[in-house]
Amino acid sequence: MDSLILDQIKKLREETGAGVVEAKKAIEESLGDYKKALQILVDLGASKLEKKADRAVGDGLIEAYVHATGKVGALLSVRCETDFVARTEVFKQLAHEIAMQIAAVELENPTVEALLDSEYIRDPSKKVADLISEAVGKLGENIRIEKFTRFSI
Repeated sequence: MDSLILDQIKKLREETGAGVVEAKKAIEESLGDYKKALQILVDLGASKLEKKADRAVGDGLIEAYVHATGKVGALLSVRCETDFVARTEVFKQLAHEIAMQIAAVELENPTVEALLDSEYIRDPSKKVADLISEAVGKLGENIRIEKFTRFSI
């Protein structure tokens, strides 16, 4: 394998959390086109999410975020299947990012569905649902936002 392919595999793994075999297959299937390979892995993550959607989420985290001004904050319950995943940095970071999203964006209709469909504040090309899909791909468990509240003064 040449170093370009190895570099692409490494980059894909860092961005998506995919395994070496999945990343290599995506590069081969896309004939070396990095953007196509990335889309293949994103689609694979979405199909994993779909397969896991019915699995029970019995663990998770409560995440709180208060903006530096002290005038807006959020409280979030995000669930996963096991305490092992709930303790990972990937899951903790996901919960933190979603709590910041809730504080940053005042939704007209503050429902879980509206939150999932909202543009991600750090990357408008993504939706919050995409963040969850990416985490499911990395962690291999069903992840669901149970409920949230936004507070502001």
